[in-house]
Amino acid sequence: MRRYLKIALLGSCILTFPLIAYAEKNDTLQLLDLFGEVFDRIRSDYVEEVKDSDLIEAAINGMLTSLDPHSGYMNEKAFKEMQVQTKGEFGGLGIEVTMENGLVRVVSPIDDTPAAKAGVRPGDYISYINDEAVMGLTLSDAVEKMRGPADSKVKLTILREDEKEPLELSLTRAVIKIKSARAHAEGDDIAYLRITSFTEQTTELMRSEFARIKKDLPNLRGIVLDLRNNPGGLLEQAVSVSDAFLKQGEIVSTRERDPSKTKRYNAHTGDELVEDDVPMVVLVNNGSASASEIVAGALQDHKRAVVLGTKTFGKGSVQTVIPLADHGAIRLTTARYYTPSGRSIQAKGIVPDIIVQAAKIELIKGNDKMRSEADLRKRLETLEEKKAKAKKATEADKPETPANDNEEAKPDSSKDNSKEKNKDNAKDGKKMPLTTEEIAATEDFQLQRALDLLRAVNVYNQTAVEK
Repeated sequence: MRRYLKIALLGSCILTFPLIAYAEKNDTLQLLDLFGEVFDRIRSDYVEEVKDSDLIEAAINGMLTSLDPHSGYMNEKAFKEMQVQTKGEFGGLGIEVTMENGLVRVVSPIDDTPAAKAGVRPGDYISYINDEAVMGLTLSDAVEKMRGPADSKVKLTILREDEKEPLELSLTRAVIKIKSARAHAEGDDIAYLRITSFTEQTTELMRSEFARIKKDLPNLRGIVLDLRNNPGGLLEQAVSVSDAFLKQGEIVSTRERDPSKTKRYNAHTGDELVEDDVPMVVLVNNGSASASEIVAGALQDHKRAVVLGTKTFGKGSVQTVIPLADHGAIRLTTARYYTPSGRSIQAKGIVPDIIVQAAKIELIKGNDKMRSEADLRKRLETLEEKKAKAKKATEADKPETPANDNEEAKPDSSKDNSKEKNKDNAKDGKKMPLTTEEIAATEDFQLQRALDLLRAVNVYNQTAVEK
């Protein structure tokens, strides 16, 4: 009896599975019928005539944007613009954005663009574009409204956490030509590498920039890799930048819904930018997102660099761009990023090893009237002062040599020829005027802390060797 019961239950299960699949398929068909009914009703009864293509595109985009803030539909025009952007040149304001709570949230302004120059900050919310409310727009629609011909104006209304009133900013659109990597020497011992985004040329440009400044670094003792306000970009570029500083090991893994489709990206020996014993600091902040977080996480997990700054944005998902024949493309979230140690970046970000908030550097003027030991009467003389006194006394005892009438008067060597000295200093590179970038570096509190850290490590290592 029990045997027959088992057979009966097994038979019912076999019959149930096809029924469930059929029921699900039938439900999907009914929902598609519902969509068709709504579509027909809009076409026939909406107060104004609407193009079928606009309705279908809006429906597709709505389906994708309902999934997460980073999925969406791009028509042919938007798809072409996206392809141009990844090549490092596009038109607009130079701002990376996402959608949050119905408003456009700034992930990061890109360096040397209209948005950066106007003072747009990571974390700002854009509530109005040219006095039109953003609420109700899709992310694609909002981005399209911010784009336009070069030299045309656009007005943004910004909501900022530490401002009581909305900010009104007027920006002039420009053709955004991104130099995604640049470098300069900090003194003769530290290389400063700045990556603003991860485009197709980023790794190649970073290497060429480093080669350019290497001659100015005879005593290379450290590298600062600045990823602040870097909104991300291409995954393969994040991998190749990380690979430039790692000899081996995993850089990042991407995990899809199907576990068998997990991908792991590893470093390769022989293509390192510098030796792995050169200390590194990676600078990050809440504008560092996606590909920036991959690089910071990989170097942090491998103990290759100290991460300094503030917690990153926390975008740990992979978007795959899937072209659609003659109809643009869809941008679909297909996987999550994981650091080499297995940490998910999503909504957590990278927490720095050393947290340093952005701050202004202000010199505190000392009291010039304060006395020191050197000002005290009858103090002990230094050895140098005693030698100077003895030399002066010896020279005073020498008889004066009469001047020769045939000799031309020579200028007093004790007087400085300031013009000649300035010329020599300019030639030697000692007193050349500071560039805008160098002036900014001296006022950058987080960068100065990174430089202090690298130089302190070098002093400590030298002390340890001497012992």
